[in-house]
Amino acid sequence: MGRAVLWAVIIVIVVNGVRAPIERFAQGDQPTNPATAPTSSGFPEAGAAAFAAQFAAAYLNFDGSKPDDRADRLKPFLPEGGERQFGWNGFGRMSAGAFQLSDVEVTDTQNAVVTVFAQSGAQRWKLSVPVYVSGGRFVVSGEPALLPAGGPAGLPQVPQLEHDATAEGELRPQLEGFFRAYAAGDAAQLQRYVVQGVTLDGFDGKVNLAELQSVSAPPGGTSREITAVVVWNVATGPTPSPASTSSDPVAQAAGLEQAYRLNVEKQGDNWYIKDIRGAARSAG
Repeated sequence: MGRAVLWAVIIVIVVNGVRAPIERFAQGDQPTNPATAPTSSGFPEAGAAAFAAQFAAAYLNFDGSKPDDRADRLKPFLPEGGERQFGWNGFGRMSAGAFQLSDVEVTDTQNAVVTVFAQSGAQRWKLSVPVYVSGGRFVVSGEPALLPAGGPAGLPQVPQLEHDATAEGELRPQLEGFFRAYAAGDAAQLQRYVVQGVTLDGFDGKVNLAELQSVSAPPGGTSREITAVVVWNVATGPTPSPASTSSDPVAQAAGLEQAYRLNVEKQGDNWYIKDIRGAARSAG
């Protein structure tokens, strides 16, 4: 009886050992759970977006004194035999740029309406362009639609921040020295103003500090997040002098007001910078 039971166990083990690899072979590389169906529409959105932006650059730039220039630029985008000016009456002048994708509304695998942003002078626009694709090639399949892009969002007022006037007075001379070294990109000078172990890249002389306009420090301990507003003189040409008296605006130094957020730490009587980033909101 004992031998019979032993042989039965051996037979079960052998049968299972043979069956398992056979089943795995039959299943191949199929996953245990069925694969999720792709959610992509199949329409090449990235290519259509680039195509529509290029078309908008040709469509929204025209000059009544040179109508053929626009017609030549439009030709690669239009169906064979399409109207050369594509709805323009040949008069007026417009110059547009800053073309950026807004959205792609896909109809099916070959059709979509691509909307791009554009700017002409002080006016922002949207241009919706119907696009058809076949064999990897695109064509504008109908007349576009010019839409308003809307104005800026209303920005709510923020509560007036509480200031630590004592800390702001202590920080000002430190920050003036820091921003001068930061503008120059002088690594040795920067080490005088940053926390030990911190390394910051400067501007390497591409800008100069014109003014440390304001320092805003909230109450707190020895570590704080503060905001500083500086004015940079930016080198936009052949090194104009900041004190230039030329009547030509181009010959004078360009000034840009910038807001920075800094994490600072007080060690002894001095404050040191741990990092610097762009400010989230205007300093208050």
